[in-house]
Amino acid sequence: MFFKTFAAASLLLGATNALPQAEGPLASDAKFSLMALRSASEVHFAGFKAAKSSIFLNLPSQGASCDAGDAETATFYLKDGGLYLYAASATPQQLYADRSGMGQGKLGYTTGAQPAPTNAERTGFALDENNNLTLDGASFLACPNSIDGAWSVWVSAGVEQPAGNQGCLGISARAVNAPNPNGCVYTE
Repeated sequence: MFFKTFAAASLLLGATNALPQAEGPLASDAKFSLMALRSASEVHFAGFKAAKSSIFLNLPSQGASCDAGDAETATFYLKDGGLYLYAASATPQQLYADRSGMGQGKLGYTTGAQPAPTNAERTGFALDENNNLTLDGASFLACPNSIDGAWSVWVSAGVEQPAGNQGCLGISARAVNAPNPNGCVYTE
C-alpha cells in the first residue's frame, strides 16, 4: 500500500514539475512568446505562430522575415493594452480580435497603417498574475484543420465552434519571457 501511494505521489510531483514555472509577473516592457496550455491535447505546450495575418499552433513554418534567422515561434509585447508582434526594425504589426457575431472571436493582426476589421478590438490585452494572456478577461480557443494541418487561434466569444470549425478546445495562452527576442515581419 505504501509503495502504491509513494508511486502515485511521485508521478503527480513529476507531472507538476513538467509544467512551465512562472517566475513571477513579466515586466511591463517584456518581450515574450506564447504557449498553449491544454493538457492531454495535441496543442499542449505548442508555441503561438504568426502567418497570413492570423495566429496558429503547430504551424510547420511561419514564413517570417527575421533579424536573427528563422523564428520557431512569434514574439509579442504589450503596449497601452495593445498586443504587438515584436519587430525591432520593421513596421509594427498589431493584433486584433473580432468578438462580434460576424467575427465570432477571430484573432488576427494588421501591418502598419492597415485598418482593423469593422468590429475589431485592438486594446484590452493583458497578462494576469500567472502570465496568462487574456482579452478583457476572455481566454482563447484552438481549432484544428487549418492551413498546413495547424490549429487556428481564436478569442473566446461565447461560440464554442467559431466559423463552423469542429473540435475546438479552450486553451490558456501562457506568456514566456524572451530574453533575446528575434524581431520579425510576419506574412500578411
